[in-house]
Amino acid sequence: MKFKLLLFCSFWMLVFAVSCNKDEISFDAPSQELSFSRDTVFCDTVYHQVRSETYAVKVYNNEDKDIMIPKINLEKGAASLYKINVDGKTGHEFTNVPLRKKDSLYIFVEIAPQATGPEAIAEDRVIFTSPVGQQHVTLFSVVQDAEFFIQTPSNPNILSSNTTWTNNKAKIIYGDLTIDQNITLDIQAGTKVYFHKNSGMKVAAGGILNINGTQSEQVIMRGDRNDPYYDTIPKNWNSIRMAAGSLLNMNHTRLFGGTNGLDLRESTATIKNSFIHTFQEYGIYAVASTVNASNLVMNNCGESAIGIFKGGNHSYTHATIANYSGTMGSLNRLGIFATNEFKEENGQTVYGALQNLNILNSIVYSDRDNSIVLEKVGMNQFQYLIQNSSIKYSGVSGAGYMFENNPTNSVIQSVKNEDPKFVNYFVAQMNLRVKADSPARNKGSVLIAATVPTDIVGVTRTTNPTLGAYQ
Repeated sequence: MKFKLLLFCSFWMLVFAVSCNKDEISFDAPSQELSFSRDTVFCDTVYHQVRSETYAVKVYNNEDKDIMIPKINLEKGAASLYKINVDGKTGHEFTNVPLRKKDSLYIFVEIAPQATGPEAIAEDRVIFTSPVGQQHVTLFSVVQDAEFFIQTPSNPNILSSNTTWTNNKAKIIYGDLTIDQNITLDIQAGTKVYFHKNSGMKVAAGGILNINGTQSEQVIMRGDRNDPYYDTIPKNWNSIRMAAGSLLNMNHTRLFGGTNGLDLRESTATIKNSFIHTFQEYGIYAVASTVNASNLVMNNCGESAIGIFKGGNHSYTHATIANYSGTMGSLNRLGIFATNEFKEENGQTVYGALQNLNILNSIVYSDRDNSIVLEKVGMNQFQYLIQNSSIKYSGVSGAGYMFENNPTNSVIQSVKNEDPKFVNYFVAQMNLRVKADSPARNKGSVLIAATVPTDIVGVTRTTNPTLGAYQ
């Protein structure tokens, strides 16, 4: 019995000793510089009084000893727009922060700013002070003043009078924003319109949407997540849906990152000098609609850059319609798909005439077998013209039309399967200019070029016109 009691006491004395030793670990002053997972934290563009997502920086102790970091602080202190969390505690300044040997700790960063103008830079530094000197990690963000349009059960979020949006504040849309019947929304140059997840814009019958960008001040329409990661992925918002009888005029606009870009239902769109890219399904989804586009650049759309259903009337002049994707490889990724049928929401299939589909002085190309697929159904009118254009083509069985010896003379002076040699078609860079030795150079019709005498960046193309949106 005495032996068992002695053994029991010895065990707990040992546990107590080990516990005491653990608590009494000594931390030395650093004798080497710390290292960091990144030297700059580029925060998402943020809006007035809206908290950003949280960003993480890892701090590494590369020494063979446990160290005590004397001080970690925000350079601007309590006046900083940023907040940091060090070892589970939030504040602006921390002293005597322990860090075990060959270990790391997280510092979490976020910003919830007050805007001081339409757009400003918020910058600060996290300072690390130790006997070996000062080190820092830079914090950087763009801060925008913003106006919010929020759909709720009690607020249908409808513009019921003619409205003009200027670039003095970013416009952020939660839910659907509807332009009412016979109402006009003018969006002026330099305006930025951001859509929250599952949000979009609707233009009712008779409504007019004028997007009036300029070459130096584009209108930007995209999802409301602005960090670079979201520049190259789709489905961050829904679409701009144009109802029957509505009208869209779009110039110098960059539209990207949603499910469908322009969703046109028996409506009319005039598009100039614009970029439409990175949509899960279609960049332009047009049902029995009229589209006149020039100097249009498109890329990275899951089903097709342009989807034409139930016919309509379409003209694409000096367009560069590419479709390359590193993230949507399992989808069709066509350049243009056109058919004269359409399945309505009730399941009924309806038909309409394709009065015109004109592809003029353009490039329609991708890494698929056919960049243009035509699907005529029934006896409806189905009229198309591919003139002075560069396309990808594998044969009538896949494309739905004949390239050579076309019986209706609908493919004229065009080239097939000659790589346009884009400078860079990957979406992160997306420079769809063509190289100096591109087969698209000097292949355009001068008569067609005269209808669009300058390219998307203002370069004259009246002589030796290059196919596509860039001269």
